Amino acid sequence: MTAAVDLTGGAAAPGYRARHTLPLRVEAMRQLRRRRTLIMGGVLAALPFVLIVAFAIGGTPDSRGGGSDRITLMDTATASAANFAATCLFVSAGFLLVIPVALFCGDTVASEAGWSSLRYLLAAPVPRARLLWSKLVVALGFSLAAMVLLPLVALAAGAAAYGWGPLELPTGGALAASATVPRLALVVAFVFVSQLVTAGLAFWLSTKTDAPLGAVGGAVGLTIVGNVLDAVTALGSWREFLPAHWQFAWADALQPDLEWGGMAKGAAVSVTCALILFALAFRGFSRKDIVS
Repeated sequence: MTAAVDLTGGAAAPGYRARHTLPLRVEAMRQLRRRRTLIMGGVLAALPFVLIVAFAIGGTPDSRGGGSDRITLMDTATASAANFAATCLFVSAGFLLVIPVALFCGDTVASEAGWSSLRYLLAAPVPRARLLWSKLVVALGFSLAAMVLLPLVALAAGAAAYGWGPLELPTGGALAASATVPRLALVVAFVFVSQLVTAGLAFWLSTKTDAPLGAVGGAVGLTIVGNVLDAVTALGSWREFLPAHWQFAWADALQPDLEWGGMAKGAAVSVTCALILFALAFRGFSRKDIVS
């Protein structure tokens, strides 16, 4: 006769291991098959081709002229595949890449509550901390995959459209072709770290509401508020405590001499805020009365 499972802290059934419940592979496959994942991947993969068509119709940036002596990253977009990939990151880092992070992290727990399946997952029995940990790791993994997908497609499409070559810098000079991929990888890594705040907001809100749209929209809205506050120059040095203030610090990676100062400060602010939000999510969910 086997022992029964004791969910109140007593002896567990033979063979039961909390860490083996809700494996990451199972959760990842569940999320991968969802329509919103496929749509988001399609949108990100399509963006480079949309820009190529736009440049083909409107002319390359450097051929249109703007009456300004200041050269920006957009002006060098068609110089090489590396320049095109950097431009795709530049135009999407401020808002478009916020969407998949908010979507994957904000929808993950709230959708289970909305489907009334959350209580059944916990009755499996899956410990609450294990449930959140599995969902958070998978959500962050999909968020990172979205950020890697965009520059990879951009590099391939840019190589076909503009050829492979050095990364021409708006400030003058160029990075050798062999150095462009590591620098772009560093840019993607920083963009991911800078978006951890949005991930934390979305995940925390996902544990507080049964409406996935509320969690996703709330995270995006608060991120926009942060961008607006960063634009208020009257705040002075207080803006340095806003994650949005450092979101484009990755531009320091696209310099002849790599600069770490801005990226280090931005990463420290983002990671600190994200850890606080993740801790709030775990703490609140552990005490929440699950009825859906």
